[in-house]
Amino acid sequence: MRKLDLAYVTLAAELLQRSLDAQFDADFDEAGSFQKKTVRGREYWYYKASARSAGGAREKYVGPVTDPEITHRVEQFAAIKDDYSARRRLVSTLTREAHLYSPAPAVGNILEALWKAGVFRLRACLVGTVAYQNYGSVLGYRLSEVMNTGDIDVAEFHSVSTSVEDSIEPILDVLRAADPNFREVPHLNDKKGVTKFSSGDLRVEFLTPNIGSDDRMGHPTPLPALGGAAGEPLRFMEFLIHQPIRAVVLHKGGIPVLLPQPARYAVHKLIVSARRQTGEGKDLKDLRQAHWLALVLRETGRAFELSEAFTEAMGRGPKWRDAITQSLRRMSDLNMGEVQRTLAAGE
Repeated sequence: MRKLDLAYVTLAAELLQRSLDAQFDADFDEAGSFQKKTVRGREYWYYKASARSAGGAREKYVGPVTDPEITHRVEQFAAIKDDYSARRRLVSTLTREAHLYSPAPAVGNILEALWKAGVFRLRACLVGTVAYQNYGSVLGYRLSEVMNTGDIDVAEFHSVSTSVEDSIEPILDVLRAADPNFREVPHLNDKKGVTKFSSGDLRVEFLTPNIGSDDRMGHPTPLPALGGAAGEPLRFMEFLIHQPIRAVVLHKGGIPVLLPQPARYAVHKLIVSARRQTGEGKDLKDLRQAHWLALVLRETGRAFELSEAFTEAMGRGPKWRDAITQSLRRMSDLNMGEVQRTLAAGE
């Protein structure tokens, strides 16, 4: 673990801003126009393409009017210019000099394809190890327990996917644009929905919170915004992806994505670790990631964030409390005490 110089933290923030600008510029042609639309009592920005555009004059979901960054970009749209070469230089500086994590090219290319297709614009969120890898630029620290993985997990609320009234192109086409060997992986329990796609050592899986009956477990939930993909319903996922944050993946010119809040990620890892079978290694990886995130949150003056997420999770019910307590007890036995120390500092 090593704290980054302020200059690198500033560069990472600039790269995120430029990447968001580039995303907006790439998604919306200047010949079109933006308009507000009320959906279920809330106002959202939608973009209407010009009749001369390749896709015809159709509407695209942009985001909530209440999101100040999105509304600012709508207002400043005419002035936004993409500067790809400058962003490439920023990425190079952050990876070569600050030694921040950059994904393997094959993984980065898949994330880029998902971004360009609009997956993150439609409020899907990266979760799992790929999310953890990219917290370094968010927190201003070079993180420990960062390892390469070919597993890309993407989560979205079913309610969001059905309410945005927009969709990307077929998800298999999106993935094959980056790697033509991608194929669907049939679901064991339900042939109607596909949640996994693979190509050799690469795997993309779509997830969604299960906040209903246990009868939904093991049965894919359609996510209409994501080009025909379905999501594997999982408990505790709604806690993880509530109010995600913006971040940038250090690949090519930077890829803007959504990640879980670091504190929620750490607490979620305490829960899922206790529910895994021991001896497979993933349970310990979960605990180590929670341990290091807790340390960084305390070192950066954000211990209160972990304390708030912890308190919320402990108030969710006995299953949540039992899992968290079990993981904390195991961490104590393993001399991983950063979660407890950070919680004490955040009181």
